Amino acid sequence: MESNPMKLPDKINSLRDFYAFEQHVKTARANRGLDMIPEWYEIPVFYFSNHNAIFHDSDTIPMPSYTQRLDYELEIAFIIGEGGINIRAEKALRHIAGYTIMNDWSARDIQMKEMRVGLGPAKGKDFATSLGPSLITPDELADRTIGTGADLRYDLTMTARVNGQELSRGNAKDIYFPFAQLIERASTDVMLYPGDVIGSGTVGTGCLLELGGEKSALGRWLQPGDVVELEIERLGILRNIVGPPRTI
Repeated sequence: MESNPMKLPDKINSLRDFYAFEQHVKTARANRGLDMIPEWYEIPVFYFSNHNAIFHDSDTIPMPSYTQRLDYELEIAFIIGEGGINIRAEKALRHIAGYTIMNDWSARDIQMKEMRVGLGPAKGKDFATSLGPSLITPDELADRTIGTGADLRYDLTMTARVNGQELSRGNAKDIYFPFAQLIERASTDVMLYPGDVIGSGTVGTGCLLELGGEKSALGRWLQPGDVVELEIERLGILRNIVGPPRTI
């Protein structure tokens, strides 16, 4: 199907990021010696990130000065086109303007320390989120759907490369909580507005943390000069270069 990509909105009102892929959650927890928590299966959970730290395709991402474990996260995101409150999952998909690729950049050493306190992620995440390269409308993905209504998913291969080396490969269809359920949860007693961004969470294998960090095929965490490419079928390639820390 021929794609007719749209430009991402100039203004992002809010940024919610869910934790909706079971494989990622299980593996990341197992790598830390933790069992899966049963509450994860009860409700889709999200956190708010910094909607004023949005980067786009081809942007350079300044490496935070406070981290030694910079990571990428391969996600699919959607943008709300029609606002609403208490949106039922059965009617939620009409509120989606389009889909894009999301890189939820993470300072893993800082994130882990924050989470042990019982809050966060905060400084482990708030320095950068990449979106792009464009916005693909739901009708352009109609031939790649699985299920309907509240259970609709998309059969789209998701890959990540660092300096041309493929490290991650998953599929959007493996999401445990479909997009409609994410909207229902996010909008419960809260108004969603056009321009709000909602991320899926990381697909299985979609980050260095899940792949073992220094034990991954890359053999280390990200560093300045690395070229990170996230690709999702039909959505394109989101490419960023890791740059040096900002100077004051």
